[in-house]
Amino acid sequence: MAAFAEGVPCWADVLLSDLAAGRRFYGELFGWTFEEIATAYGSYSRALLGGKDVAGLVRKPDGRMPTVWNIYFAAEDAAATAVRIREAGGRVITPPVWIDEFCVMATAADPGGAVFGIWQAGSHPGFGRRGAPGSYGWAEVHTRQPRAVDAFYRAVFGYETVPAAEGEPAAEGVPATERVPAAEGAPDDVVLWTPRGEPPDPRHAIGGRVVIGERYPAELPAHFLTYFVVADCDQAPRTVHRLGGRVLKPPEDTPYGRFAVLADNQGAVFAVLAPSTAG
Repeated sequence: MAAFAEGVPCWADVLLSDLAAGRRFYGELFGWTFEEIATAYGSYSRALLGGKDVAGLVRKPDGRMPTVWNIYFAAEDAAATAVRIREAGGRVITPPVWIDEFCVMATAADPGGAVFGIWQAGSHPGFGRRGAPGSYGWAEVHTRQPRAVDAFYRAVFGYETVPAAEGEPAAEGVPATERVPAAEGAPDDVVLWTPRGEPPDPRHAIGGRVVIGERYPAELPAHFLTYFVVADCDQAPRTVHRLGGRVLKPPEDTPYGRFAVLADNQGAVFAVLAPSTAG
């Protein structure tokens, strides 16, 4: 039996040119240790926290590829998921392929252009730890085509959408990262996803969708933003700056916790979140 239900974020990795620099950066920022794995597709650094799998660092096989964090969604049958992706108006970039015995992996793009991964577990089920400081916490897609994207993820994974309304109870670790005042946007500029079979409410959310509004640069592409949990959201940006990274959005409070958007010392963008302990 798979460790993660269909459509639940189950793994994250980052494409980097310099794995040694990436290990130094994330090792100091999150306290990760690493094991090097040689696969048929190249070098892979397995990131561990307390001996549990939390992420991967992947050497870019081609320097023209983006330096980026990738999020993967669990699939019981990656080939069937790829068919649904095409039928729902998405694009399969890399067809499903076995990565040694670890998993069947594929990459795809939704109708808005945001890229994500599919992960059918083999010997590697995915995250061994999540929701704790130094591990994965949340993912959301930022898009300019919310209607098409909502319909796409509903067709592919069965997600129901729930408005991320101010004051609603939240799932543990869920950040409301883009609070849009009523004068600036529609109430559904931010929605939460709940997986098939779960009650459609914020407490069961596993991800979200955010509209890229007019206040963002026109050249900003659709993308997924991956969050890692931290104990101190103010210290993390200072550490990132000291390690040669950048602070793209300084720490900000939301009802779901305090978050910041950062870039590592090679340009990969991610976010950190110190979840709210209120309520």
